[in-house]
Amino acid sequence: MILHDISRELLNGPVYPGDPAPALTAVCRMEWGDVCNTSALSACVHNATHLDAPRHFVREGTDAASLPLELCVGECSVTAFEGVLLGAQAEELLPRLHKRVLFKGEMVVSPSAAFVLSEAGLKLIGVEGQSVSAPECTAAVHRQLLGSGMALLEGLDLSRVAPGDYFLFAAPLKIAGADGSPVRAVLVEKERLDVG
Repeated sequence: MILHDISRELLNGPVYPGDPAPALTAVCRMEWGDVCNTSALSACVHNATHLDAPRHFVREGTDAASLPLELCVGECSVTAFEGVLLGAQAEELLPRLHKRVLFKGEMVVSPSAAFVLSEAGLKLIGVEGQSVSAPECTAAVHRQLLGSGMALLEGLDLSRVAPGDYFLFAAPLKIAGADGSPVRAVLVEKERLDVG
């Protein structure tokens, strides 16, 4: 089985402008005479590779702990795209894609594409940027996508993955009330799934 780690390291990964940077603080250390090493983590749930739950932009939306795992675990398409994805382009892409789609490249989803993708019943969209949308339309795009019940996977590293079909595992941490969660996202090569 071939696994592709498509996550960015949390402490050194990109931070969305205005979000607090993550930090790891020593609590216990063996070199201090403690019996073990223990650390405390401080992070925004949207640092580095993370999943947006509907609650991020939908007032009564599902939180990270309640997000159905089938949204972020299952068959997945990786497709290359650069620039702003428009509605007409999204319509052209959809027939070739699974219900979970990861976009490889520097891209953002336009409001028209958000409408097309949400109406198509997608379970998850993933992007390499820290946001699925451009700053000027972030609320509209996120509300459209998350309001349809899908999950958004942001901050991916697809640089070493070829476009194609895979099996995705990108489950969020079970954090009650959270609007997002850090994720260790992994792709399994589809043709290798049955190999021990």
